[in-house]
Amino acid sequence: MSRKNSFTKEDLINSGLGKLFGMDKGKLPTPPMLMMDRITHISEDGGKYGKGEVVAELDVTDDLWFFHCHFKGDPVMPGCLGLDGMWQLVGFFLTWLGGNGRGRALGVGDLKFKGQVRPYHEKVTYKIDVKKLLKRGEKYMIWADGELSTGIDRIIYFAKNLQVGLFDNLTYDFGGDPALDSF
Repeated sequence: MSRKNSFTKEDLINSGLGKLFGMDKGKLPTPPMLMMDRITHISEDGGKYGKGEVVAELDVTDDLWFFHCHFKGDPVMPGCLGLDGMWQLVGFFLTWLGGNGRGRALGVGDLKFKGQVRPYHEKVTYKIDVKKLLKRGEKYMIWADGELSTGIDRIIYFAKNLQVGLFDNLTYDFGGDPALDSF
């Protein structure tokens, strides 16, 4: 079975709703936490390490929700949202490969911010390079490097060793005992 190698905003929203890969598979967050508008390229080979890559884009407009509260009179996209966008893409890659379970970000080895995303930027581009992939049946864990850029050759966020896993034993007990949470 061949997989798509690009995805529209509608596809990404359908991922969050469980309509793209299924309700029991990893899902992207839905807007406004969805941090990309499209995936322009996804491949299980290629990239800096030859183990896979993802390229995605976010259209930057004045009306993005975070510009209105971070900060008044000094609008800037929070760096943690750019990092979350990278984790979202790494988790999407795992589900796209065929992994089962719910995705969770597990960490990042090194992170640097060398600039900021402002309302006047037209687009943010994410680039994810897969470094290591562990498969145990349909359970996957991944390490990847990521970059966020605001223009040609203007990389402003650098993340090394983004780690994401898929877990099948995650349940939300809707107000029950927090000690029973498996992660």
